[in-house]
Amino acid sequence: MKQSIVHIALVVDDYDEAIAFYTEKLHFTLIEDTYQPEQAKRWVVIAPPNSKGTTILLAKASKPIQREFIGNQAGGRVFLFLGTDDFYRDYTHMVANQIEFVREPKEADYGIVAVFKDLYGNLWDLVQFNEDHPMNERL
Repeated sequence: MKQSIVHIALVVDDYDEAIAFYTEKLHFTLIEDTYQPEQAKRWVVIAPPNSKGTTILLAKASKPIQREFIGNQAGGRVFLFLGTDDFYRDYTHMVANQIEFVREPKEADYGIVAVFKDLYGNLWDLVQFNEDHPMNERL
């Protein structure tokens, strides 16, 4: 049996501002942006550059309860983890693009990590795993 998590939904306030943030500031790739007239919404899928794994579905909040979770999808915890093959290259690029880091880089037993906010305030780890860490093989 082979299964895989294909998309993670990220609730956003506006499709276009979210696309601009992820593609311009983080250099993600816009994979799909298709209008779905039967639901009056867009199917917007993004992914980190050169990634073949799980993608992010940018889901515009359509109900008041969904709007409450914009920027706090994980209750204040780190929500998403952006793995990289060169931590300081990406960290330097992100700082230059005014990405706000709430925890500065630190060495951990699994690699190098720092925490940043996306445009809505969701927390992300930027992480480079050590070569011998099992997650490094999945990057």
